[in-house]
Amino acid sequence: MTIRALILAAGRGERMRPLSDTTPKPLLEVRGRPLIEWHLLALARAGVREVVVNTAWLEELIVAALGDGGRFGVALRYSLEGRNHGGALETAGGIATALPLLVDTMDDCFWLVSADIYAPGFDFDPGRAAAFAAGDDLARLWLVPNPPYHPQGDFALAADGRVTRSAAARPFTYANIALCRPALVEGVSAGQHAALGPLLFAAADAGRLGGEVLRGEWHNVGTPQDLAALSQPG
Repeated sequence: MTIRALILAAGRGERMRPLSDTTPKPLLEVRGRPLIEWHLLALARAGVREVVVNTAWLEELIVAALGDGGRFGVALRYSLEGRNHGGALETAGGIATALPLLVDTMDDCFWLVSADIYAPGFDFDPGRAAAFAAGDDLARLWLVPNPPYHPQGDFALAADGRVTRSAAARPFTYANIALCRPALVEGVSAGQHAALGPLLFAAADAGRLGGEVLRGEWHNVGTPQDLAALSQPG
């Protein structure tokens, strides 16, 4: 079974302006390396050899910087939302549009990660991918304790690893790393604008969302201040 990955890199990065006016957010450097390269290297370490990157804003710069992926140990293909659809399609729309590059059959699974998070030690573990593929969940999410910018959270996590929305408190936020099935975006057409959040909430309500807490360093790099903080020594 071939598990591919989709790196979400299409966004405009409004909160990262003015830096993102001339440099696409995934190419902004953290600790000496563009954000997206940390993911490519981590995927290669885990044995993921085929990666799709969706692009829109300044997409030609991303393609020029990453090329065919060979120097990172992966084969890259691009879902060019800017060229083909006039702009970014949001997350669910981006996934649905990239599916022909991501899966060979609708039973296949894939990794999903946002280019603008920094989690250099994350393990795209093939064992976890195989276990997910053997089940019937629509997605498996990695979660972090609610950060200051999202205090209300997204989900609760039961002791058996089920991700829910029904608890009185929602102490966890989706960390923008997941394993997914194509059926998660069933009903979203290629080229359609559609958000992922409502589909994840529906999957949780249907009892088809698993998850675990992400251990190790994780940062959502959303603003120039976030970027600067990561550049500080220590």
